[in-house]
Amino acid sequence: MPPGGMGGPMMGPDSRSMDFKNSGKRLLGQFRPERATMYAMLATVVVSVALSVLGPKILGRATDLVFAGIVGRNMPDGESKDEALDRLRASGEGGMADMLSGLDFTPGEGIDFGAVGSVLLFATAAFLVAGLMMAVATRLSNRAINRTVFRLRGDVQAKLSRLPLSYFDKRQRGEVLSRATNDIDNINQTLQQTMGQLINSLLTIVGVLAMMFWISPLLALVALVTVPLSFVVATKVGKRSQPQFVQQWKSTGSLNAHVEEMYTGHTLVKVFGRQEESAKAFAEHNDALYEASFKAQFNSGLMQPLMFFMSNLNYVLVAVVGGLRVASGSLSIGDVQAFIQYSRQFSMPLTQVASMANLVQSGVASAERVFELLDAEEQEADPVPGERPAEPRGRVGMEHVSFRYEKDKPLIEDLSLVVEPGHTVAIVGPTGAGKTTLVNLLMRFYEVTGGRITLDGVDVSRMTRDELRGGIGMVLQDTWLFGGTIADNIAYGAAKGVTRAEVEEAARAAHADRFIRTLPDGYDTVIDDEGTGVSAGEKQLITIARAFLSDPVILVLDEATSSVDTRTEVFIQKAMARLAHGRTSFVIAHRLSTIRDADTILVMEDGAIVEQGTHDALLAAGGAYARLYRAQFAEAVAEVD
Repeated sequence: MPPGGMGGPMMGPDSRSMDFKNSGKRLLGQFRPERATMYAMLATVVVSVALSVLGPKILGRATDLVFAGIVGRNMPDGESKDEALDRLRASGEGGMADMLSGLDFTPGEGIDFGAVGSVLLFATAAFLVAGLMMAVATRLSNRAINRTVFRLRGDVQAKLSRLPLSYFDKRQRGEVLSRATNDIDNINQTLQQTMGQLINSLLTIVGVLAMMFWISPLLALVALVTVPLSFVVATKVGKRSQPQFVQQWKSTGSLNAHVEEMYTGHTLVKVFGRQEESAKAFAEHNDALYEASFKAQFNSGLMQPLMFFMSNLNYVLVAVVGGLRVASGSLSIGDVQAFIQYSRQFSMPLTQVASMANLVQSGVASAERVFELLDAEEQEADPVPGERPAEPRGRVGMEHVSFRYEKDKPLIEDLSLVVEPGHTVAIVGPTGAGKTTLVNLLMRFYEVTGGRITLDGVDVSRMTRDELRGGIGMVLQDTWLFGGTIADNIAYGAAKGVTRAEVEEAARAAHADRFIRTLPDGYDTVIDDEGTGVSAGEKQLITIARAFLSDPVILVLDEATSSVDTRTEVFIQKAMARLAHGRTSFVIAHRLSTIRDADTILVMEDGAIVEQGTHDALLAAGGAYARLYRAQFAEAVAEVD
């Protein structure tokens, strides 16, 4: 839910059907910066495929030489080829004569091993160079793919930093992370496994087809009989499996979102005994992923056996018609042998292309999810150049401010307020009144839908976000720490070059120094992003020290001391009283001590300020604050006093 509790429900992955064509084109468009590498790869693949395609023709020549030597050795020496064929026809062996008419043999001469050796050596050299060229092409392909995915990851990271807070409020964190990790990894894997092979297969199909027509146009047409059928099969299977691949990656995102949430809140899950419900929800997500994955893989898995059937059918047709052509003398045995090899070379890449369909579909499905993220509406760009206050003093003005999370549900309407420099303003009110929203508008995490907010007379919308937020120190109810030392965590909010002495001074001001020094390595104690080893209150003290070290013009404390005990809170209030001198402070109130010490108390209900004044004045007025005080703080007063 968006801060303030007035937002809409979490939104799952987009349920739109996939636009395979446009997403595929856009994915290929990511390779534009690698044009030089791709052209070099294409050139090496062309050379490799050309030499590989010549191989069967060269080997067919060797077969003809061997067969011619065997035939010539068994014929009388001294007669010519035509005389030998006439003799066979005269003896009633016309069929044999027709078959041998297409063979270049010399009666009485055996196998020319020198010529056969030269042909085989040439074939070996051709295959060797083809292999080397393919190795170079593979390296170039890997380089282009890795650099493209590297840029895509950078684009996603940069995009995440430009997205408004509302984008993350409406989506599960694990689902967003799945797009930035699993989907990009799947794109990388798909490109690695398919791109080079796909180019090689397509060029092989073209080259082999050219050689087949060169050897025998009739046999080439016979070989092409199964192509339309193969295309129909591939199209039908692809249409059935593609929606399942889309659903597979959506289910992966939902499963990751659930796992991330349950891991983050595993303590609460155990405390409230919700393990069975969590496991049941996981099983449902897991079953949905299993069903989508099984259907996608099963449907796309039909492609390979069907294409193998087409390949074998093509092989039978070529063998039968080729045998008849040899028998008629229209083709030599070597040419038929080469043609059969070409038919295999022609069918194999067709089968490979069809078999890669499931990988391509899966990769493009992931690409569409990544592109959806990259196409998400960004926050408004900062003005160039941005304005800045002549002298930062911390005077905040809100002039007829309106805001709503959803267009048809107003939250804040026509709110006006002026906070003078150095004043502490406490904001109280029931849940959903708009307390946190007010602070988020000041920080420009959300943009106002009406009116304007000024800082020292400058409209915050005319300032850059870095300039605006650089002068504001913020401590939230939910602590945020990262893996590193405690000193590094405190120094996170300060400018570069902060000294250890300044870090320790901020910790003392926040009353965190005492407990930090009791840790095994003091300020050099390493903690993880969960803050393992320190309590919730101690984590809050670290974040407060971080805010103090930033030396802000404005302090924003959103339920900042909710995780500390009353005694520690009193110390923090005293420290904040010293630090608040000359600074404007916004405190979203939760305990009586904060409210009583504030210069001004704002009472919010339904997005509007219904009362404002000092603690004593508001109590005397007997209005909304007095009712809130009696309901929520009477017992706390007795305990504190």
